[in-house]
Amino acid sequence: MFGRPSALQQRIKKLRSHLAQENPLLLQVVKSFRVLDGVAYRLGMLDDTASFTTRVPWWPMISVMGTFSSGKSTFINFYLEEKIQQTGNQAVDDKFTVICYSNDEVQRVLPGLALDADPRFPFYQMSRDLEAVAAGEGSRVDSYLQLKTCHSEHLRGKIVIDSPGFDADEQRTATLKITDHIVDLSDLVLVFFDARHPEPGAMQDTLEHLVANTVRRPDANKFLYILNQIDNAAREDNPEEVFGAWQRALAQKGLTAGRFYSTYDLDAAIPIDNPTLRERFETRRAADVDAILERIEQVEVERAYRIIGVLEKTAHAIEEQLVPTLREARRRWRRRTLWLDGIIFGAIGAGLLAASVWAGYWQGLTFSAPWFIWLTEHPVILWLSLAALAVATVYVHFRLRRAAANGVAAAMRALDYDSEILEWMERAFEQNTRAWQPLFGAEPAGWSTATRKRLAQVLAEADSYVQTLNSRFTDPSGHSKPRRARSGDDKGKAAPRRVSATASAERSEPPPGSLAPEPVMVAPPADFVREEPAASPGGGDSVASGERR
Repeated sequence: MFGRPSALQQRIKKLRSHLAQENPLLLQVVKSFRVLDGVAYRLGMLDDTASFTTRVPWWPMISVMGTFSSGKSTFINFYLEEKIQQTGNQAVDDKFTVICYSNDEVQRVLPGLALDADPRFPFYQMSRDLEAVAAGEGSRVDSYLQLKTCHSEHLRGKIVIDSPGFDADEQRTATLKITDHIVDLSDLVLVFFDARHPEPGAMQDTLEHLVANTVRRPDANKFLYILNQIDNAAREDNPEEVFGAWQRALAQKGLTAGRFYSTYDLDAAIPIDNPTLRERFETRRAADVDAILERIEQVEVERAYRIIGVLEKTAHAIEEQLVPTLREARRRWRRRTLWLDGIIFGAIGAGLLAASVWAGYWQGLTFSAPWFIWLTEHPVILWLSLAALAVATVYVHFRLRRAAANGVAAAMRALDYDSEILEWMERAFEQNTRAWQPLFGAEPAGWSTATRKRLAQVLAEADSYVQTLNSRFTDPSGHSKPRRARSGDDKGKAAPRRVSATASAERSEPPPGSLAPEPVMVAPPADFVREEPAASPGGGDSVASGERR
């Protein structure tokens, strides 16, 4: 009772302390996650050292993906106003790079172990997942991941992930595993294509994995498709045909709706001699870059919706997938166990009966074996023999229970569910088949009326959180007074960042209330908390739900 708090309790305490200053609504979401943890503990999905709160990235994540030499790194350097990523016409980086804010103005590159061993980052224990999909790759996590630190104010409160290009004929399984992991966790995914090679054959892998496999996702709106280096089309007789060929390639993979963007880097652009054509290209670029940057600023709002969505999705997965699957698995386990009991014990009984008949121990319907008559004359030995027989019977029965459970578990692992849900099912089923669990119970262990009520409570709270967020940004009745938009002269707030057609983008100051991190090299996202109040860069108060004021 008075012992030292566990590592999990300390992490959740830090998370709550941070969210209390940065986003009080998400502080309530943490409480709902802890209720969901209680349900998971009862069902056996998680052990008491794990929590759903540690499986959610609490910091906005922006992923940049696409073909090699499509300008991904150039765009990141442009956005951060720091030359943090190498650029070139060939593949210059074959690792997934997590870029995180740091107080130190000196940029540093840290190995993949920094991400794999730190639960505050989205790649915690990624080596285990890599080993599961490709034997031996788990020990090579440094070959797949790296962490870079950057002092750009545009990175404060965000994580940017740069990915290697999709151009190999067959992507390695481990690389695709990391890509899927990033896509699932990201609030915004920028997919870059090279306007110099807009034909489908040059970007087949990108089209297949980042277009065809994502158009049916429930969060497909978080993908932005960008045709970069469009300035090269100025040399064509019909520049619009380049953009049209790219859109047709996307449409062939099922992407027929949505907003598409075309950009290029002003500093590296080819000269466009025709002033009318140059103005048209620069105007379109400015509008599209502005739209992309505005969407990036929206990730702080979308982050809150994403986290609430994870809460709701997890609760639904327990109720609609895990519990019914466990119920069916228990039924199959019970049936297999009874069949095995019948076969094994029936065979043993039939064998003993045949042996006794062959030995002549039966006088009509009376069993008269000499050793049996001797046992009846020594009751103590008789009872000890019966006890030994009962122990042997129970031992064989539980071995058969375990064999039946292993067979059902193997079939369960082949189900078409997410790997995380399958892991929960396997752990919960193991709890259901332990020796002290009854064979004839209809419901999974831990699933009761109280558990159902807790799950219903979490779902109701998730709906309430969404309504609260909606009330912050919408007013269908129109009764609320409009909030005055703060100008760039207001204290602690700079004018919003825009991109002109002829110059580099102006950078906005960080929002008022951006959390000033502790004086450490890296400001990690999830569990970060200040020991002492620190002034925000703009001198204002903290903002809630990522809302820009």
